[in-house]
Amino acid sequence: MIPRELVKKIRYIEIATRKAVNDVLAGEYVSHFKGRGMEFDEVREYQPGDDVKTIDWNVTARTGRPYVKRFVEERELTVVFLVDLSASGGFGSVEKTKNEVAAELCALVAFAAIKNNDRVGLVVFTDRVELSIPPAKGTTHVLRLIRELLTFGPAGGRIAGSRTDIAGALDYVGRVLHKRAVLFLVSDFQAAGFDRALRVMGRRHDLIACPIVDRREVELPDVGMLDLEDAETGERVLIDTSSPKARVQYVAAAAARTSELATIFRSTGVDSIEIRTDRDYLGSVVRFFRARRRA
Repeated sequence: MIPRELVKKIRYIEIATRKAVNDVLAGEYVSHFKGRGMEFDEVREYQPGDDVKTIDWNVTARTGRPYVKRFVEERELTVVFLVDLSASGGFGSVEKTKNEVAAELCALVAFAAIKNNDRVGLVVFTDRVELSIPPAKGTTHVLRLIRELLTFGPAGGRIAGSRTDIAGALDYVGRVLHKRAVLFLVSDFQAAGFDRALRVMGRRHDLIACPIVDRREVELPDVGMLDLEDAETGERVLIDTSSPKARVQYVAAAAARTSELATIFRSTGVDSIEIRTDRDYLGSVVRFFRARRRA
């Protein structure tokens, strides 16, 4: 039996994201992803006017007559969400935690995908792969993905890892996905050593990194002494937020981390969309699609 509050939350996400898809995102999704690839259809005999570059030399050699390969535009895509639900994702200084925003982001793109008859799948990871749901179509399937994201961890009776292993998750997906797919890597990227895995998967698939950021991770309010604890390592630090110097240092450290991530994405050839828990993520996604289409 699904708790009533969870049903209400799933229903809210479904209604909100479907409306956003119908009003704004569907067209951007189609114009960006559709037709970005070609798949083999058949081999037929050469006809005057055919591009000689498409000649299938193996068949031509066997038959003694020229044959060409025919390709058609790919119409169905596979979209897979790699979602980091480690302990740090439970943090949120506004209405929603980073993990809740991650679930809504995935729902948004998933509903746009199934509206265009694409398949969607899910891989949840922490310091290990916790859950893997193969790509499929349909509203019922998307609602299952949302439910799994919202109930993951102690709330769903599951003991989860607290830390983050992005490289391990990408390696896993590389082993189980044999056809090119669109991958959304949703994480706060509180990890290290994933550069090589990003580069490898970015070459094999259309990989889009979605760093989730809460405003209190990039700036501190002036509220006196704060006892902060790292949710993944348990490390604690006492900060005097009334000190302008301490606040400036905090902002500088956050900016350095943001810059480091941007450098990693750029050097590995991976596109990214920054998702803020205190801002409109729909606008961020739409702007990303439009900018990428113009590139």
